[in-house]
Amino acid sequence: MELREAIGQRLLLAFEGKQTLSDEIRAALRAYHPAGVTLFRYLNIETPAQVRHLTAQLQDQARALGLPRLLIAADQEGGQLMAIGEGVTPLPGNMALGATRSEDLALRAGQVLGRELAAMGINVDYAPSVDVNINPRNPVIGIRSFGEDSALVARLGAALIQGIQSQGVAATVKHFPGHGDTMGDSHHGLTAVPHSLERLRAVELPPFRAAIAAGVQLVMSAHLALPALDGPNAPPATLSPNVLQTLLRRELGFEGVIVSDAMDMHAIRQDRLGEEAVRAARAGIDLLLLSANPADWHVVHQALLQVAQKRRLSISEIRASAYRVLSLRAWLNARWQQPPLEVVGCAEHRRVAEEIAERSMTLVRDQANLLPLRPRPGARIGVFLPRPVNLTPADTSASVTPSLARFLRERHAEVDEFLFPFAPAEDEIAALREQARQYDYLVIGTLNAFQETSQQSLVHALLATGIPSILVALRLPYDLAVFPQADTYLCTYSILEPSLQALARVLLGELQPIGQLPVSIPA
Repeated sequence: MELREAIGQRLLLAFEGKQTLSDEIRAALRAYHPAGVTLFRYLNIETPAQVRHLTAQLQDQARALGLPRLLIAADQEGGQLMAIGEGVTPLPGNMALGATRSEDLALRAGQVLGRELAAMGINVDYAPSVDVNINPRNPVIGIRSFGEDSALVARLGAALIQGIQSQGVAATVKHFPGHGDTMGDSHHGLTAVPHSLERLRAVELPPFRAAIAAGVQLVMSAHLALPALDGPNAPPATLSPNVLQTLLRRELGFEGVIVSDAMDMHAIRQDRLGEEAVRAARAGIDLLLLSANPADWHVVHQALLQVAQKRRLSISEIRASAYRVLSLRAWLNARWQQPPLEVVGCAEHRRVAEEIAERSMTLVRDQANLLPLRPRPGARIGVFLPRPVNLTPADTSASVTPSLARFLRERHAEVDEFLFPFAPAEDEIAALREQARQYDYLVIGTLNAFQETSQQSLVHALLATGIPSILVALRLPYDLAVFPQADTYLCTYSILEPSLQALARVLLGELQPIGQLPVSIPA
């Protein structure tokens, strides 16, 4: 393999284009012979049929250039982060799986993810997140985690990986060495895991060990610092030989492909992207996840090529890395069978999503014995829900319109729904409080209200009306910590349709909530 081609094997490009390939990506395939591309919701995604057409164009272009099949990757986790949303099966996500405690459901969820991605021509899934969400104020993981128990995360993560890879799609376990106990979001800057190696080996690392034992094909590095290994001025793990070589390769024994988290995140110095890419390659990154900016592709490729030509980057390691990537591509090629597009969102897959949703419904408290609601004919139910927003760049919730009232009306006619802003203003709070007085029962949804004071003010105002109220945490369960007066409290872990349909059934007594909290609620 020529040096230039080996360097190309380190590149995962992104591009803007939905119906056809841009001139820039066509030229980049010719110039760099990259390992593949990442598809992003806002750049490339409309419908499953459109995605399948786009991925076919990519592979046709690679074939015309004499290249092996491209890696085509996407963030399809289920729940909060879905690169492809329209038309696919709305799986409730990892924390909902954590509430079920079911490895079988995690396996089946992985099979759904893998089969639907394969049908759309995507062969790498940046999933699952096996971060152990111990810190309630973690701004970026939350319900993307299976929970706070390392052993549970390890079991369910391994099962999800097996499910994805059973469909000929490579899974990517992330975010190594573990992003679950951080206070910062590495999209915005460098954050740290401040624990000792002993603590890391006990809590953060077991899910990665389990993933490796399950045969996961890729590990994604996190842009977070590990002072226990690298000292007080620790770099991001993506740039750390101690984290990637000593810990991941030698101690955990991972022999597959290491992919960076996105290199345009601000924990990576954007004004020195070429230098950072070289540091990442020296540290042990096999694949660099680049942006859709052609200038970034050029800077990174040239930086890697120049240091290699000057022998300041080991030629043997460049080739070893390239062969790891080629081995992944061969693994995928040997298993590649594209299912028909009709499997995407099919009835069989939706039943899996519905079973996860039903078994994850968690009743934390019902001191008022409100459940199940048995409204008399003509009784009015007011449903108050926050309008979903993206709380982090790793979030696609804003594309979802909650549908709880519709499902309740199928069972009881007198239901009205009010969608309020995630952070309502004082006049909106006052107006909603007055609206609430018209109803016999209130169902009040929250979205991470424990971190949003104006949402807290609204909920307090609604509870203060004295109307029988059911509080529902639609995302993280921690909201009860700021509403100790809530007599009846449920958790769904998801705002997607199967979860809200299951919630409606719980509220009106058609379904028993049997889920178990996968995290502790403070106080």
